[in-house]
Amino acid sequence: QVQFAESGGGLVQPGGSLRLSCAASGSISSDLVDWYRQAPGKQRELVASVTLYGGTYYTEAVKGRFTISRDNSKNAVYLQMNSLKSEDTAVYYCNRRPAEVWGQGTQVTVSS
Repeated sequence: QVQFAESGGGLVQPGGSLRLSCAASGSISSDLVDWYRQAPGKQRELVASVTLYGGTYYTEAVKGRFTISRDNSKNAVYLQMNSLKSEDTAVYYCNRRPAEVWGQGTQVTVSS
């Protein structure tokens, strides 16, 4: 079973940028990997996905602002987040599909 550890979150002003990292405990080179987020009082939602071939998907709310990428040699997936908005505030998680054990997530807070 592969475990995931997210990092890179923090407090940022509106319009700022953050780069989240997702480190897997084993190989994910054959997996589709997702980034999710969960805001207070809301359900966890899918934000972005990257296929094993590098194809990507973004939810409409983050298109043009977020970029997902992967480095299979490091068992890692990244989420570059630009032009951050207050509504991006959430705990961000990564997982492969189908999802297994969830990590702790990393908190992203966008506030002035």
